[in-house]
Amino acid sequence: MEYIHLGRTGLKVSRLCLGTMNFGPHTSEADAFAIMDKALEFGINFFDTANVYGWKLGEGVTEQIIGHWFAQGGGRREQVVLATKVYGRMGTGPNQSRLSALSIRQQVEGSLRRLQTDYIDLYQMHHIDREAPWEEIWQAMEVLVQQGKILYVGSSNFAGWHIAKAQAAARERHFLGLVSEQCLYNVKDRMVELEVLPACKDFGLGVIPWSPLAGGLLGGVLQKVRGGRRADKNTQEKAKKFRRQLEAWEKFCKQIGEQPADVALAWLLANPVVTAPIIGPRTLEQLTGSLQALKIRLGKAEMQRVDEIWPGPGGEAPEAFAW
Repeated sequence: MEYIHLGRTGLKVSRLCLGTMNFGPHTSEADAFAIMDKALEFGINFFDTANVYGWKLGEGVTEQIIGHWFAQGGGRREQVVLATKVYGRMGTGPNQSRLSALSIRQQVEGSLRRLQTDYIDLYQMHHIDREAPWEEIWQAMEVLVQQGKILYVGSSNFAGWHIAKAQAAARERHFLGLVSEQCLYNVKDRMVELEVLPACKDFGLGVIPWSPLAGGLLGGVLQKVRGGRRADKNTQEKAKKFRRQLEAWEKFCKQIGEQPADVALAWLLANPVVTAPIIGPRTLEQLTGSLQALKIRLGKAEMQRVDEIWPGPGGEAPEAFAW
């Protein structure tokens, strides 16, 4: 396994991040335990979750599963760089969501309890909260750092402008501020190349792409359809919409002798701003298969071909749309 610093920090994380959103809704606790054990065996030390995962209001099902796994001991917690998130609704009350100081305090305590740990390595804001001032947010986060309940703060689904404002406010307080941004990024969805990635590069944030396979589209979806495997209606509709590009994509991957899912991950890993794409395996087989991406090196010609199949927004802003 390869390791890389998370943004401008001294913290080292694996080049693949284990996403746990399937734990509970699609993966049983026993199977989740097996996946997490195998991830550690492979050297994957970066685990990502969120308080709302499990999608049962206020229960934090996925965090509970991870907490039960930690409780087995064996150095599991000490080996993991644990990332979770705050923002989503965790109750029916008016302050049981978003990023008020009260919500942040309540939600971190809930996550710590469910995860059965004393601290969270990376506490991520799941979305921007336009109703909470940065002075309030940073003050709440500073207290948690001082108390030893969190070590680093990250963002998710922020725009470049949000990152700039957050970092400016943090700098005024002599606070480290954001160290990472978790965003939608894959060869199909490249809008973040305009402003989010340049902002992350400039401010020293690690980039943690979610949905690196575009909801399965980039994982050989046409091959699976031809092979008779069932696909949900939404995936079928998207496959139909992007069929021309998907045909070219899967043909390209076949020509270089690699599986489409592995190439999609390798393409992300080739970007020096990217820290670790999030893989969300439902099974041990899917986890094991993802490791092949670490061995793939795409040359200039291959990267150019990907751009031809899945064009980006034209580069960084403002040059992409102005002079």
